[in-house]
Amino acid sequence: MSDLIVGDDGLARCAWSAGAPEYRAYHDEEWGTPLRGDDVLFERVSLEAFQSGLSWITILRKRPAFRAAFAGFHIETVAAFGPDDVERLLGDAGIVRNRSKIEATLQNARAALELPGGLSALLWSYAPAPGRPRPAARADVPATSDASVAMAKELKKRGLRFVGPTTAYALMQATGMVDDHLAGCHVAANRL
Repeated sequence: MSDLIVGDDGLARCAWSAGAPEYRAYHDEEWGTPLRGDDVLFERVSLEAFQSGLSWITILRKRPAFRAAFAGFHIETVAAFGPDDVERLLGDAGIVRNRSKIEATLQNARAALELPGGLSALLWSYAPAPGRPRPAARADVPATSDASVAMAKELKKRGLRFVGPTTAYALMQATGMVDDHLAGCHVAANRL
């Protein structure tokens, strides 16, 4: 498979976006776009954790149900969830019903409340300086980086769970801390 594909609209895209319409929309409208704010980044941390061991398309398709189940990922609200909420979530067929991931999400909300400058400031403090070369091929896109290793270590130190270096790097890609759209991708061309 080529690292870029050309869609029926004539636009070149990173090849991973070809599998489903949800992937294409996510690629074009979200992935790699800078995102800031504690609640929206808490949502992305949570979804990346739920994705662990699963396909990202599963999470994209369940995202509306996740948002409903987790009160829009409002950190203070999720931090107040208790045992009854865990049981409610385990019974919600619209989300990934994994007790460890559900309990980690609640723990992560509580830990995020304790961050002195907030979750967004902490996460963005690990964003590499702008100006790194755009990847030319999929093989040039790492699964982790020194920054994602450091971010994961700090998040774990602060009490967050399901945030290893690979998950942290995927979070960095998803929220625009790094932009791994390949050279030649129409999104990359619009971000010069």
